[in-house]
Amino acid sequence: MWKDLLLVGVGGGVGSMLRFITSRLAARFIHHEWLFLGTFTANIMGCLLIGLFSGWILSHQLENQSFRLLMIVGFCGGYTTFSTFAFENLRLMEMNQWGLFTLYTSASIVLGLLSVWGGMKLGHLL
Repeated sequence: MWKDLLLVGVGGGVGSMLRFITSRLAARFIHHEWLFLGTFTANIMGCLLIGLFSGWILSHQLENQSFRLLMIVGFCGGYTTFSTFAFENLRLMEMNQWGLFTLYTSASIVLGLLSVWGGMKLGHLL
């Protein structure tokens, strides 16, 4: 149990730090109205990575619980940010930015699903 907690914690910590870096880079290079692109990027990349990791595990028929806990549960869980996504969407609605709200929400869902699917396909090839 302690080993599992440590794997999830380490993976989550690294994922959270990378998420922070992604947000900082977005803030540096993107106009404040489009600041949600940091969360968008993290969520889409996280979807691709979770698909890649799980596709790789499934295609190799691995029962590697440590890898799954470290990379899928920990890292991807720490890197992706659904709560921030929901908060940013609420802020866009409050600011009457309905076009950005619609674009952000629909692109996140569609590209997220496509990224998981593409990652799984790539994972099977590795």
